[in-house]
Amino acid sequence: PAQPRPGPAPLNPGESRSLHPGFVGRLRIFKASWHCPNLNGLRPVVSTEAPPIIFATPTKLSSDFTAYDYAGKNKVPELQKLFQKSDGVPIHLKRGLPDQMLYRTTMALTVGGTIYCLIALYMASQPKNK
Repeated sequence: PAQPRPGPAPLNPGESRSLHPGFVGRLRIFKASWHCPNLNGLRPVVSTEAPPIIFATPTKLSSDFTAYDYAGKNKVPELQKLFQKSDGVPIHLKRGLPDQMLYRTTMALTVGGTIYCLIALYMASQPKNK
């Protein structure tokens, strides 16, 4: 008489029947071989000393600060005069040659990109020859 085929191995807690049987076997071997490493002699990863304070109270009082407690000159008044002068020049070209070069480069790239996109759209709309 024919012997009945053995069924699948019983599942361990946390295993699923949807896994391939060969994978389940390898998973059991891996779980059996996994062990905790020897932790003797290792230093702690986390520092035992307190971290430096980031948001500490300032060392200067607010009354000690002056209006000009930074390096550099205040350029706002002269820039206001430059930009508010009514000389017929658009605001984005008021500072001279650097603004003109930036404006012209931007316009050239914009027009060139538009033409390139239109050419690509035209080529994509044409049927392919076989």
